[in-house]
Amino acid sequence: MTIQRLHVGLTLSEVAIHRGTIYLAGQVADDTTQDIAGQTREVLGHVDRLLQEAGSDRSRILMCQIFLPDLGDFDAMNAVWNDWVTPGQTPPRATVQAGLANPAWRIEVVVTAAQK
Repeated sequence: MTIQRLHVGLTLSEVAIHRGTIYLAGQVADDTTQDIAGQTREVLGHVDRLLQEAGSDRSRILMCQIFLPDLGDFDAMNAVWNDWVTPGQTPPRATVQAGLANPAWRIEVVVTAAQK
């Protein structure tokens, strides 16, 4: 059984693909000066790019985990999410409050998806 990895680094790979399932590493914003809406848009853009590279798209997300350091950001994050997610294809999702490795990150998103 082959495992394909994309964007392999010393600490982690951004993507692993096994038996038609795509696993993304936690995606965070590069521009930490943005508010929660801006960081969410950027992070979801990373998800789109990586899923496309792995042969999938947002309509094929099987599960999403969202980590927010401040649950006060939930409504603003959800507004961006609801504009982004494919209508009728909303995946199972968990949103939890968690401390992130960089205090400037307002959101981290982990996605599992199916290949096309």
